[in-house]
Amino acid sequence: MEEANQSIVTEFVLLGLSDQPRLEKTFFVLILLTYLVILLGNGVLILVTILDSHLRTPMYFFLGNLSFLDICYTTSSIPLVLDGFLTPRKTISFSGCAVQMFLSFAMGATECVLLGMMAFDRYVAICNPLRYSVIMSKAAYVPMAISSWVAGGTNSLVQISLAVQLPFCGDNVINHFTCEILAVLKLACADISINVISMGVANVIFLGVPVLFILVSYIFILTTILRIPSAEGRRKAFSTCSAHLTVVVIFYGTILFMYAKPKSKDPLGADKQDISDKLISLFYGVLTPMLNPIIYSLRNKDVKIAVKKLVSQECFPR
Repeated sequence: MEEANQSIVTEFVLLGLSDQPRLEKTFFVLILLTYLVILLGNGVLILVTILDSHLRTPMYFFLGNLSFLDICYTTSSIPLVLDGFLTPRKTISFSGCAVQMFLSFAMGATECVLLGMMAFDRYVAICNPLRYSVIMSKAAYVPMAISSWVAGGTNSLVQISLAVQLPFCGDNVINHFTCEILAVLKLACADISINVISMGVANVIFLGVPVLFILVSYIFILTTILRIPSAEGRRKAFSTCSAHLTVVVIFYGTILFMYAKPKSKDPLGADKQDISDKLISLFYGVLTPMLNPIIYSLRNKDVKIAVKKLVSQECFPR
């Protein structure tokens, strides 16, 4: 009878930092500035990979995809977060929540696969350089990138389809800045074991498999580099994949930090941990997209030259 009297949820309330109003303005400025850096940095990288003929290679094609993905990923959530900082009671419709979850989940899964594809590209470049142009031809690397997007989108469609079929008939307050899927599933008034199992399988496929693939690729890469007789040759070989390796370490290191840290058993400590978890999740969503263009610009001579050329043409057109 009690369940029958409960109304069906048609919208959700995003709690965010509503219980910490003093922090909201500070974080609004920080996140807004970070978002602008993400748009500018990744936008410039996309432009140079398209406009500069020297960067029309598989590695930079993947890099352009990664930059576009980072823009899409942050745009799917950051405007919602910023709006939440300014709105006393932030609500989002059920359908809007589903769309936001789909986009965020799809971009995250796609990035995992794409980083694995980029590791394979570096493996071929270092371990089989004479056949690089044959193995990593346009007929190969374009379908590889497309398959990353398709795989990420398909996985997200499966997870979100399972989530929206659940009945939500009670609490509609999401203790997060966005419609984070785990926070939403906690509000379902039904068994979510199928969702948990499905997400567990997806995590193995989209997190575990790419990590293993990247690890094996870099074992072969490192072995090949150590066999190069000259120190200068080893330095040049490693520099071609150091940017990608740095991005991988930051991306997966942040995920590991988020989900591997112990949970507090103290109720007062749990409240603080809720805020901490939300803020870590928020900055995780902007950290990697912000650092990617910086890392690739600082550690890649070709990108630095292309960016300088683009800036000079824009500032001093002929």
